Amino acid sequence: MSQQKGRLLLIQIGDGDVDPGPETFSNLCGLTTRSFNLSANEVDTTIPDCANPGGAVQRTAEPGIVNRTFSGSGKFFKGATSDTVMGHVTGATVFNAKVIVPGLGTYTGAWFVSEFEFAGEMEGNMDFNATFVAAGPLAFTAEV
Repeated sequence: MSQQKGRLLLIQIGDGDVDPGPETFSNLCGLTTRSFNLSANEVDTTIPDCANPGGAVQRTAEPGIVNRTFSGSGKFFKGATSDTVMGHVTGATVFNAKVIVPGLGTYTGAWFVSEFEFAGEMEGNMDFNATFVAAGPLAFTAEV
């Protein structure tokens, strides 16, 4: 497998319009740094050996609650997609989005913005940081 470009790790925001056809997704522009976290809680299943209670105890676990989080930061770019995102940020609402992970696939479903921050120096462009958290089960489509 070849190297993948980090700039192709994308979050696409749904426009919410599903009538008459499928919802349209657009890239969130301005991102210069981004990350996608795939994790799961560990549920401890460790049981001491009843036949040898004085022996070493092997820790065991199984997966618990899964977590899917997209984070990004960059230069704030005012446009239709950023307007849509800001509407969801200020309204604390759930929306559809796709996270495209190059070399892996696409995670599609309901998301919400758990954190959003603007920052800027007196001279220079305004920056932003955002964290998107899955708000329900996500559909995964593997890259072919």
